[in-house]
Amino acid sequence: MIDLSVNALTKSFDLDKNILDGLTFQIERGERVGLLGKNGAGKTTLFRILTGELSADSGDIVFAPNRRVGLISQIPVYPEGWTVEDVLQSAFERTRAMGEEMTALSEKMADGDESDETLRRYGELSARFEGLGGYDTATAVNKVANGLSLDADMRSRSFDTLSGGEKTRVNLARLILEDTDVLLLDEPTNHLDLHATEWLEEYLSHFHGTVLAISHDRYFLDRTVTRCIEVLDGKAEFYSGNYSFYAVEKERRYLEHMRRYEKEQEKIAQLEKSAEQLRMFAFKGDDKTYRRAKSMEKRIERMRTTDKPTKDRALTAQFVSREFFGDEVFELKGVSKSFGDRTLFSGLDLMVEGGERIALLGDNGMGKTTLLKLILDQEYPDEGRIKFGPSVRTAYLPQIVTFDVPGRNLVDTMLWSKRGVTTQAARDRLARFHFQGEDVFKSVGVLSGGELSRLYLCTIMDEAVNLLILNEPTNHLDIASREWIEEAVEAYDGTLLFVSHDRYFINRFATRIWELENGKITDYRVGFERYRKIKEELQKPEAAKRVKEKDHTISKPKPAGGQQSARRKLTVCEKEIAQLEAALAELETKLTEAGSDYERYAALYEDKTAAEAKLDELMLRWEELAAEAGE
Repeated sequence: MIDLSVNALTKSFDLDKNILDGLTFQIERGERVGLLGKNGAGKTTLFRILTGELSADSGDIVFAPNRRVGLISQIPVYPEGWTVEDVLQSAFERTRAMGEEMTALSEKMADGDESDETLRRYGELSARFEGLGGYDTATAVNKVANGLSLDADMRSRSFDTLSGGEKTRVNLARLILEDTDVLLLDEPTNHLDLHATEWLEEYLSHFHGTVLAISHDRYFLDRTVTRCIEVLDGKAEFYSGNYSFYAVEKERRYLEHMRRYEKEQEKIAQLEKSAEQLRMFAFKGDDKTYRRAKSMEKRIERMRTTDKPTKDRALTAQFVSREFFGDEVFELKGVSKSFGDRTLFSGLDLMVEGGERIALLGDNGMGKTTLLKLILDQEYPDEGRIKFGPSVRTAYLPQIVTFDVPGRNLVDTMLWSKRGVTTQAARDRLARFHFQGEDVFKSVGVLSGGELSRLYLCTIMDEAVNLLILNEPTNHLDIASREWIEEAVEAYDGTLLFVSHDRYFINRFATRIWELENGKITDYRVGFERYRKIKEELQKPEAAKRVKEKDHTISKPKPAGGQQSARRKLTVCEKEIAQLEAALAELETKLTEAGSDYERYAALYEDKTAAEAKLDELMLRWEELAAEAGE
C-alpha cells in the first residue's frame, strides 16, 4: 500500500529556474527512505510542501487516508511558560481526548445507558486507548526522555530557554511519543550526541510506520534506510539500497553515462567527417552528393541524445602544515572548570604529542566546547594550567560560525581578514571554495550554516598551523562538502583535536579517544572501532574488570620473557600488515581500471572490503602485541 505519492511537483522561487521540476516518486507503507541531494537542491522545500507550510506551483501530493504525519524541522511555537514536560505531555492530546470520552461514556453506562452504540463505542475506544499506551504514559515518556538525554532538570526547564539543539531533541521526543504514522526527519542527528543518535537508530529499527529522512550522516543512513531518492536538478533519481549502495551505484551510473556519451561522440565525429567530404563533392556540382550530405547532417542531429555527464567541481584547498619542533604540543596539569555549583571537570592531567589525532567525545552539555575554549585561551581554568610546547600555532573552526559584520559581502570579508590581499586574489580564493559569480557580493548574514563554515575555512586554510582544533566540523555540511573537509584533514600532517558526533569522521581520523564523562576524561589510545568494542565489553559486568586490565591505556607490565615472545610476533604481524596494505593498493588500482564493468567492479569492491576487515583485525592484533612487548 502506498503511504505517500508525489506526482509532477514543481516549485520556483526564481522566474528563471524551478527548484523542483516535475519531481515524482512513491513511498510504500513501512519503507525507510533517505532523501539525498546537495544543499540547496530542494529537499527541505519538499518537506515544507508535504506538511502544507508551502504550496507547490503545480503537481499533486497524496497521503494515504487517516495517516498521521509528523515533521522534525522547524521548531513549533508553544504557549509562553510551557516547560519541557508540558511539551512532552502535549503528545498525548489525542489519547487524553479519548480518555475523557471514555469517562463520559462510563458515566452514561453507570446511569443505565446499555445501548449497543454506547457499548460498541466504549469497547472501540478502550482497545485503541490501551494500544496507544494510554494507561501508562509515564513509562513511555521516561523511556524516550532517557534515550534522548532529557534529564529531570531539563524536563523542568522552560522550553523557551533551551538552545536550538535542545529544542530539536525535545521536539523529536514529542513527535515519537505522538505515535506518528509517517515520520519526516530533516537532519535529525545534527543536534544529537552519539548516545542519542544511536538510541534514535534503535527506535527507528522497531518503528512500524514509514520514514522519509533528509540526512548527511552516512552512518545514520546506512543503519536506517533501505532506499535512497536523490533530488537532482529538480527531479528524482532512485537507488534501491542504503547510502553505501547509493555511493557505489551513483559512480557506476556516471561511468556508464560517460561511456555512452563518448561512443556517441566518436560516431558523430566519423559521420561529420564523411558529411564534410560529401559537401566538398557537392561544391563541385554533384547535386546527388549534396542531398546525401544534408541527410547525413539530419542523422547527426538525431544522434545527439546523450548529454555529457558532469560532476560537481571538487574543492581543492588544503590546510597548510607548519613545522613543529619538540615532542609535546600541549599538556593539561590539574585542570578544573566550574560554572556556579556545577563542576564540568576537575583534575585533568593529559599530554598531547606531535601528529596525534584526538577525538573528544561525550554527551551534550558535558563541557567539551568549554575544554576547547580553555585550550584556545578563550576561557581560564579555575585550577591547574595548560602548558604549550615551542612553536605551536593553532587554527580553530568553531561549532557556530559568526562574523563580526554580517552586513559585509564575501569579498570585503576576505579583504578584511586577509590584509594586503588584492580584490582579484580574494575572488580567486573564494572561487576555490565554490563562491563564484554574483555570490561573492552576498552579505555574510544571508549565508546558510554550511556556507558560513565554508567561508570561515576559506579565511583560515592558508595559515600555516601545527595544531588544528575542530568543533563539529561536518555539521550543516552536505555529503560532498563533508568529503572535501575529510580530504583536507587527511592531507594535513599536524596535530588534530576535534569534537564530533559524525561517526564516519571519527572512525576515519581518530587515533586516540578522550571520553569526557562525569567530570573526568578517560584516555583511550585506540581508534574509534576499538574504542566501541571496549565500551561494549565494559557494559558486561562479568567482563568489565578483565577488559580494563587488558584494553585500557594503563596496563600492567608483562614478564620479560613474554616481551621477547611478543616482539617476535609483532615483527611477523608487521610483515602481514605490509603485505595486506600492498594488496589493498593493488585492488584500488584494479577498481579504477574496472571502470564501467559493474560485475568486475562489484567483485573487486567485495574483495577490498574483506581485505580492509582483515587489516582492521591485524591492526588490533598489532596493538595488543605492542602493549605486551612494552612498545
